[in-house]
Amino acid sequence: MNKLKIINDPIYGFINIPDELIYDLIQHPYFQRLRRISQMGLSYMVYPGAMHTRFHHAIGAMHLMKTAINVLKFKDIEITTEEEQAALIAILLHDIGHGPFSHALEYSIIDNVSHEDISLRLMHKLNKEFNGKLDLAIDIFTGKYHKTFLKELISSQIDVDRLDYLRRDSFYSGVVEGQVNSERLIKLMNVQNNRLVIDEKGIYSVEKFIISRRLMYWQVYFHKTGLMFEKILEKILKRAKQLIQEGKPVEMNEQLRKMFENQQGILSDENLEIYTHLDDSDILYHLKKWINHPDFVLSYLSEMIIHRKHLNKMELSNEPIAGEKIDIIKKKTLQNFPIQKKDLEYLVFYHPIKHLAYNKEKNPILLLKKDNSLIEFSQATDKMNMVALSQNVEKYAFCHPKF
Repeated sequence: MNKLKIINDPIYGFINIPDELIYDLIQHPYFQRLRRISQMGLSYMVYPGAMHTRFHHAIGAMHLMKTAINVLKFKDIEITTEEEQAALIAILLHDIGHGPFSHALEYSIIDNVSHEDISLRLMHKLNKEFNGKLDLAIDIFTGKYHKTFLKELISSQIDVDRLDYLRRDSFYSGVVEGQVNSERLIKLMNVQNNRLVIDEKGIYSVEKFIISRRLMYWQVYFHKTGLMFEKILEKILKRAKQLIQEGKPVEMNEQLRKMFENQQGILSDENLEIYTHLDDSDILYHLKKWINHPDFVLSYLSEMIIHRKHLNKMELSNEPIAGEKIDIIKKKTLQNFPIQKKDLEYLVFYHPIKHLAYNKEKNPILLLKKDNSLIEFSQATDKMNMVALSQNVEKYAFCHPKF
């Protein structure tokens, strides 16, 4: 029998682990691996305090889920003890499939398989290990359960996942513009017609939440230097994978080599188990080794990450980069670096970045009026603000060596 535990969290204070099943899940190696997965990828290259992990976030999101369920139950929304436990488990495990450095290496280790898909696979494995006790949690996570609002607490445009990561990432990065009042937003949550809604008086709290999300993306998550290092890391793994597939020697442990040799993008049970042993430390270990690799590209890029060398420059533009400028940079790169034309993609690359702070077409935020009718958020807030909030902003990132 496990004793009930508490965790001292810098954001919310003491967090209770509510029951023994959840305690056992937290103690499981699959979940403990999240202690070694950076929440914000390589953002700490720009914001040194952003060293928190997926473990922190998962525990925080579970705490907010518990708070939200208590609020809804107080408002006479029927949530059984079994449903409450299942919702807590679903949010606790929602990110368990993240790989090293979180989103920075999404699809880099396993092609065409998202972290959401891996999370679900791991939840099914845990369910077998815990004798079917996660059945309801999986149904809620996948949206199969009839109480839709429970799924929306986990994944929607104003869910406890976003409420935690915005507040937590803002705290650890020191970017105060990202702070959101998660307590007030949760107290204003309600359920109408089986949907998660917000009481109408919370309209400005919702607006502040969406503005904070927009600012965090463009100021922190898409900061050009942090973005450059994450893209460089992606290129390093791509180069290592290419060299292995060409039969060239690359020092690598068997776990990572096994994943890289999988060219089909299919996650077998064997590879899934290998995946659960990979974390940030594996990648950093290999980068330190690859600094001395004879391949110039692999060595050059690895040194950039390990020693935080600003050898490349990332330009972030509101307008597409002229093709002539890209051609000039490529020509200079070939003249100044010992690489072939086919290797230019590792040192010179260009891609668009898009972000939509609020999508009223996809699972819109609904406000509950005093007469119990519902109104979509963008129809109730100031139209001038909605121009920025609901506009799909696109910028263009161009990375190349400094000359």
